[in-house]
Amino acid sequence: MSRSRTSSKTRTQSSARQNAKELQSPAAFFSANRRNAALSAVLAAATIALYVPATGHSFLILDDREYVTANPHVHDGLSWSTIKWAFTSTEAANWHPLTWLSHALDYQLFALNPAGHHFDNVFIHALNAVLLFLLLQWVTKRAGPSLLTAALFALHPLNVESVAWIAERKNVLSTFFLLLTIFAYAWYAQRPNWRRYLLAAALFFAGLMAKPMLVTLPFALLLLDYWPLKRISFDQQAAHAPRISFAFLLLEKLPLLFLSAVSCWMTLKAQHSVVHTFEEYSFASRVENALAAYGLYLWKTVWPARLAFYPHSIFALPAWQWILSALVLIAITAAVIVFRTRRYLPVGWFWFLGTLIPVIGLVQVGEQALADRYAYVPLIGIFLMISFGLADLADAKHIPTVWRVIPSLLVLCALCVVTHAQIAYWESDYDLWAHTLALETLALEETPFTHNALGNALMNPDSAMTAHDLDDFNSPQGRMDEARRHFERALELRRPLAEKNPDSSRWDLARTLNNLGNLDRMENRLDEARAHDEAALKLYRQLAQVNPDAYLPYLAAILSNLGAMDRLQNRLDQSRQNYAEALQIDRGLVDQAPAKYLPNTAMVLSEFGLLDEAQNRWQDAHDHYGESLRIARRLAQQSPAVYRPQLAQTLENFGMLDALQSHLDDARRHFEEALQIDQQLAEQNPVVYAPDLAMALTNLARVEGMQNRFEESRTHYQEALALLRKLAQGDSRYAGAVAEVQNYLDQLNRVSSAH
Repeated sequence: MSRSRTSSKTRTQSSARQNAKELQSPAAFFSANRRNAALSAVLAAATIALYVPATGHSFLILDDREYVTANPHVHDGLSWSTIKWAFTSTEAANWHPLTWLSHALDYQLFALNPAGHHFDNVFIHALNAVLLFLLLQWVTKRAGPSLLTAALFALHPLNVESVAWIAERKNVLSTFFLLLTIFAYAWYAQRPNWRRYLLAAALFFAGLMAKPMLVTLPFALLLLDYWPLKRISFDQQAAHAPRISFAFLLLEKLPLLFLSAVSCWMTLKAQHSVVHTFEEYSFASRVENALAAYGLYLWKTVWPARLAFYPHSIFALPAWQWILSALVLIAITAAVIVFRTRRYLPVGWFWFLGTLIPVIGLVQVGEQALADRYAYVPLIGIFLMISFGLADLADAKHIPTVWRVIPSLLVLCALCVVTHAQIAYWESDYDLWAHTLALETLALEETPFTHNALGNALMNPDSAMTAHDLDDFNSPQGRMDEARRHFERALELRRPLAEKNPDSSRWDLARTLNNLGNLDRMENRLDEARAHDEAALKLYRQLAQVNPDAYLPYLAAILSNLGAMDRLQNRLDQSRQNYAEALQIDRGLVDQAPAKYLPNTAMVLSEFGLLDEAQNRWQDAHDHYGESLRIARRLAQQSPAVYRPQLAQTLENFGMLDALQSHLDDARRHFEEALQIDQQLAEQNPVVYAPDLAMALTNLARVEGMQNRFEESRTHYQEALALLRKLAQGDSRYAGAVAEVQNYLDQLNRVSSAH
């Protein structure tokens, strides 16, 4: 009997040890805990439901064009050529091949339907929230605060920018790999061996290949060694103090630090042309902005109002802002050290401080003083402090579960209301920048950057405005007048500062002058366009001397604009000089990055052909159109949705040259191909492409008439006339085109009757 009891006891102990071992393994955790599965499902469902409106939004011009809508490599889908490009490209000033591949996969699945791209961002964000909950529950064995931390992360308005902006796929994707890395590292920490470590390192490198902001993760893992993994203790006399030395834990991170160093090197290489110099932003101003940004991130966490873009102010920061922020940072740091026995407090706080370092602005890239998207990972630390701190306080006060849940739900509901409103601002570029400017005006801190961005949105209504946005304007001219007002206000704000510090203002001044020149051309105000473009050209030449990689493309574009204006104003020799210089620059840029600069080269070649025609240089025109057409065909094959309009325009130009030289069969062939493209485009977007379709029909009809193909010509004239009459009902500017095509049709009828 005794022997049996002993045997039973031994089996029980063995079983207990086995159960404990199983509970420590991630596989057992995921499969056995039904409560966690149910909570995860609720968390994911709530997150997706909250962000569903974002799936009805369009692409933005802002970065979405570079990442998806106008990127021919992405449009190749997951082809071998795209994979090779993704791992060698530093486009968008980053080396993040997995991000490129995720966009390519989305394009393969959804093409240019933005709903699919948006939904994948939402889905990954929901997955991140679930992973965060499961990770915290696994390593802390505390479901309540773990769930609250994950819910705050999932529903907080500060994270809207990372989720509702397609171009920020890199943020949600890199965080997915970050959380998997921590899972693997915690698994390794339970029973260290090289296979588990290799898994963690591989996942970490995958995260870096999605976004290099993860470079601080090796240091963050040291925080997790302190809590919740408890591999570090600064009280070696305490019971159960770990026997792992701090030196060993540092040594253990060296391979991960090496991966961080590689990522940093690749990032600096990619961003060397877009990093702002100390002449533009002094080191002192960067430190002040960084301190103020830390404080603003904290404030917007607890009071998430007035969320938008935050371009650098044209004014120096008030001293009280960065001093107050510094004092808050010092006070919180002191508090978490005093209360360090609550280990989650120093871990959460130093996680927040440390993971923000790569994007806090000490190395300034872009125009932003801070950005909501940068807080996506760092705020996990703050949410951790809040959730676990409140749970411990509730435990100490013996507060019943119901009185913990109700306030938490009320706070989360309030956050959902704000998040829902914030998501709406991401529906279009116009909505985003109008909202940003409204907040800047309220704070008396208008920036030229925002005025420029809003003016550009007004100039590009088809890609930057919704039908609801357009309802705010009585006519297209009213919209153009509003765009001009914003550009002129940007100049008004920038010019006084440019007089004091030209180095810091050249880029913004050049950009605004260029925008005004583009607007002038759209309104046929050619003399004003010339004045603005020539002023911008002078600034771009100065910028290109200092940083050719960044500014040569802008110099080429402004030269091309001036060449077009010279051609229209019959200054043909000057036009040729400007086109030749623009083409020379573009050819040099194509050698460095063909996919990026071939479209510009094709456009300049086509415009050069128009100049050749004006100077009766027929062979030069034929050569320029021929080269432009070859490039346009290649681009349209790679990315039809983006480059077919350019191909159609090149075919029209070539057809006109053929007609002038009486090569009527060639002209008809080019016009027929252009017509086929324009018909397809007009079916997809009649508002934008109906005028092009009418022009293609008219050109083809004229050539057919010259070849005595009267019935075909009459049919195409009638189609063009019907289309133009419909356009003229909404826009009187088409009345002249209606009269012109009617005249062509009358002439055709007279000629055909004579035959």
